[in-house]
Amino acid sequence: MTLAIHGGTDDGPPIAHDFSSNANPLGPPPALWQAVLGADRRRYPDPAYTALRQRLAAAHDVEPERILPTSGGAEAIRRLTLVARQAGLNRVFVPQPGFGDYAAAAAALNLAISPYVGLQDLKPQGPALVWICEPRNPSGGSAGSAALQQLAGRLPAGSLLAVDTAYAPLRLEGEATRIPERCWQLHCPNKALGLTGIRAAYLVAPSAAEAAGAAALAASWVIASEGEAMLRHWHDAATQDWLSDSRLQLRDWAATQRSALAALGWHQQASCTPFWLAKPPAPVSGALLRERGIKLRDASSFGLPGWFRIATLPPASQDALMEALAR
Repeated sequence: MTLAIHGGTDDGPPIAHDFSSNANPLGPPPALWQAVLGADRRRYPDPAYTALRQRLAAAHDVEPERILPTSGGAEAIRRLTLVARQAGLNRVFVPQPGFGDYAAAAAALNLAISPYVGLQDLKPQGPALVWICEPRNPSGGSAGSAALQQLAGRLPAGSLLAVDTAYAPLRLEGEATRIPERCWQLHCPNKALGLTGIRAAYLVAPSAAEAAGAAALAASWVIASEGEAMLRHWHDAATQDWLSDSRLQLRDWAATQRSALAALGWHQQASCTPFWLAKPPAPVSGALLRERGIKLRDASSFGLPGWFRIATLPPASQDALMEALAR
């Protein structure tokens, strides 16, 4: 089976300037980080995560029974795909280009995979699992509230509509997308916090009954103490204030980075996030960049040969990239 390709850490040369990861380069926020470091590793977490679920439920104004802690977004994708399979669904719609784990999870269960480009292309003939990434990876594009609401209203009965909101906290432009009630919501705070090494996320189910079925598929103690601490402090005022400040900084850095790439002749797509798709005027060798400690995310695995997904990094990293590209 072909594994999904990711940015970030790999078995290549050391990375000094990682433009391939969508993690917030300003993280983690100090108060939340101290809570993570202070997590009690000597004891098992509560296997039901009662206090954590209550805290997250209050933030989302839902019943605690609708909150499902997961071991990162990838585990949530696998679990929800299994829920769809157990419900008798045999087709999964995945965004193209998009995060490879949606299709990988479907393929592992022998489900039919239907790629789509825009929400207007989504026309299931029967019940199906539909994945939406909002904002979208790798482009940083956004479908918006109206389009998502229209889709939710026209899907066949019995369909599961799942919205991956991993990059919503990193939205730099435009209004936040409103998620319809019938949707499953996937929240992965570790990217916005710059803590991708902590594998913890959570699902908000459309109902307590639907959550119960997915909960039964989870391993015991699905997240460790560090992940529990990260999620517990995700909605704290101090964390959200820090995140708001980081978005202001990222907006400035992204504008500078875009200008520098444009000066070198790169074609760049619009984006509402700190990452976007860019194409150089001539082929760029990722291997040569790695020799200089720079990693870009080759978009070939997204079906976009010749393109790169480039994340925003601080000025020193931008200078290193531009110097390497100029040479």
